[in-house]
Amino acid sequence: MTEDTFISHLIELRDRLLRMLIAVGVVFAILFPFASELYDLLAYPMMRALPEGSKMIATGVVAPFLIPVKVAAMVAFAAALPYVLHQVWAFVAPGLYAHERRLVVPLVVASTMLFFVGVAFCYFFVFGVVFDFVYKIAPKSISVAPDIENYLNFVITMFLAFGVTFEVPIAVLILVRMGAVTIEQLTGIRPYSIVGSFVIAAIVTPPDVLSQLLLAVPMCVLYEVGIVAARVFGRSRQSGDDGEKLPETGGERGP
Repeated sequence: MTEDTFISHLIELRDRLLRMLIAVGVVFAILFPFASELYDLLAYPMMRALPEGSKMIATGVVAPFLIPVKVAAMVAFAAALPYVLHQVWAFVAPGLYAHERRLVVPLVVASTMLFFVGVAFCYFFVFGVVFDFVYKIAPKSISVAPDIENYLNFVITMFLAFGVTFEVPIAVLILVRMGAVTIEQLTGIRPYSIVGSFVIAAIVTPPDVLSQLLLAVPMCVLYEVGIVAARVFGRSRQSGDDGEKLPETGGERGP
């Protein structure tokens, strides 16, 4: 019986992974004809900062085709993410306790939204400030022609850095609710968190002071936001429903 249950879970996992791949594939197929436009949109902050008439270059043989396709795939995954998260939730929810279900959904929704807010902050604000600063102080004797692959790698690194940075309030809230730290301990280590923010920013951002500041300062602010959120929502787990699972709603899990 246990073996049959295990196999049925594996089959369900396979089916849900297949649905995720199909969803991402469908969105990618829709976006594929617009791959070049998507890359142009991604490159807009850089092109706006470059002198008029400047263009990016492609040093790889297939880079002019492959790089826009990668961008389209990234956008397709981001667009299909709500459905992907729904499939993940439908698979794990029946095994969670009642209090865990009530906690997980808001945290997943909030963390996803904060990640995209971090990416948007990076695209609309950080890129403009950094690129304007870098190319305004560049020597006039230099002809700037960034490589499209290097630019994509830079963008991915920065998007991940700022997206993860905006997860700091969620991480602080989870640690408090789990009882791993207290609010008093968080406030006590504030000076170390500030130093750690600048160290992390120096590691993950390009070697210029401006981009490091633009990452470290929001990280410090979001740490404080996390402390405030922990004061409001950080009530530790109650024992009243810890051992109670929500009843199954049917013979099968939802689609």
